[in-house]
Amino acid sequence: MKSKLFATILAIALATGIKAGPTIPVSGHVINADDPGIQYVGRVDFTNPQRPAFNFPGTEIRANFEGTSLKMIARPMSGYFMVSIDSCEAFKVSLNCPADSVVTLATALRDGRHSVRIAYAMEGLDTHPEFWGFVLDNECDILRPTALPDRRIEFIGNSITCAYGVESTEKTAPFEYATENHFYSYASRVSDALGAIHTSISRSGIGVYRNYGDVRTGSRDCMPQEFRNTLFADSTRHWDYSRWQPDVVCINLGTNDFSTDNYDASLYEQAYRKFLAQVRGVYPKAKIILLSGPMLGEKENSIEKAVLDKLQKESRKHGDKNVYRFDFTPQTGDLGYGASYHPSYRQQQKMADELTPFISSLTGWQQNVGK
Repeated sequence: MKSKLFATILAIALATGIKAGPTIPVSGHVINADDPGIQYVGRVDFTNPQRPAFNFPGTEIRANFEGTSLKMIARPMSGYFMVSIDSCEAFKVSLNCPADSVVTLATALRDGRHSVRIAYAMEGLDTHPEFWGFVLDNECDILRPTALPDRRIEFIGNSITCAYGVESTEKTAPFEYATENHFYSYASRVSDALGAIHTSISRSGIGVYRNYGDVRTGSRDCMPQEFRNTLFADSTRHWDYSRWQPDVVCINLGTNDFSTDNYDASLYEQAYRKFLAQVRGVYPKAKIILLSGPMLGEKENSIEKAVLDKLQKESRKHGDKNVYRFDFTPQTGDLGYGASYHPSYRQQQKMADELTPFISSLTGWQQNVGK
C-alpha cells in the first residue's frame, strides 16, 4: 500500500510540472533505445537506432519491464511527454534544460512486471526530440512486448489536431509548448475509445494549399509536401508507407487555408483534390474521412463544407466508395477556449465524443475497448 501511495504522489508531483534535475551518472541497468522489447508508434527516424528521432505530436514509445523503478533517457531539451505506468492515469514530464537527459518515471513500484506508455505531447520542430532508452533496477530487464492493437488510425491535421493551447484557459494567451498537449486531443481520445493506435501527422498553422496568414496564392511548405517526410520540415528523409498502413485516415485541414480573409477557395479545392489522391495512393485500402473543423466562422465553414462534399461525391463517382464526410460542431465558447481561441480541453472531448461513434459505425469497432 505504501509503495502504491508513493508512486501516486510521484505521479501527481510530475503532473504539476516538476522537471528532471541535472543529469548525473546513472545507477541501474541501462536499456538502449534499439532494444527489441521497445515498441514505437508513429513516424520515427532510426538513422541512429540508439537515438531514434521524431517530431510529430503523439509519437509513442511502449515497453514492458520488471523491477520497482523506471527512468527515461532522452535528448536534452526534447520537451514534454505524457507517461502512463500500468495503464494508470497519465502524468506529464519534461526535459527542458540543457543538462536534462534523465527523468524518473516511477519509483517504489511493486516488484514485478509493469508496463509503460510514453506519448510525445507537443510539436518537436524546434526541440528535435530523441529517445535514448530506459534505466531499470540492477538485474532487471525489458520483457517481451505486448502485441499492439491491430486497429490503426492516422490523423492528418493542424493545430486543432496538435491540441494547441488545450491546457490553457486563457483564450487570448499565445502559443506555448507548455500548454499544448496532443494527449488531450480529439485524435488521442478517439483512438483510446476505440482501442486503436494512431499516428498524428499534424502541425500548427499548416494548410492544404495555404498556411496561416500567408498570401492568397498559397504557401510552398503545406501538408502535401510535409506528408512525405519522416520528420516535419526535413525533406531528406522520406517516410516508408509500408511501415504503417492505417485502417482509417482522418483529414482535418482547411482552418488555416481560410484564415485572415485572404484565401482562394478554388485553389483550396484544387490542392485538396490532389492531396486526397496522394493519400489514396499510399493508403489504397483505408477509409478516408474528410473533416471540417470547429474553429471557422460561418461563411468560411460553409465554403469548406461545400468543397469537401464535392470531393467526396467526385470520389464516389469515380468508384472510390471509401471516402466519407464528417463535420465537427462549431465551437461557441460555452465549453471555454484554449489558447488563441483554440478548442479547450472540454471542446476536444466533445469532438472526440462526436467522431468516435462515426468511426465505429464505419469500421464495426466497438467503443471503450481497452488499449
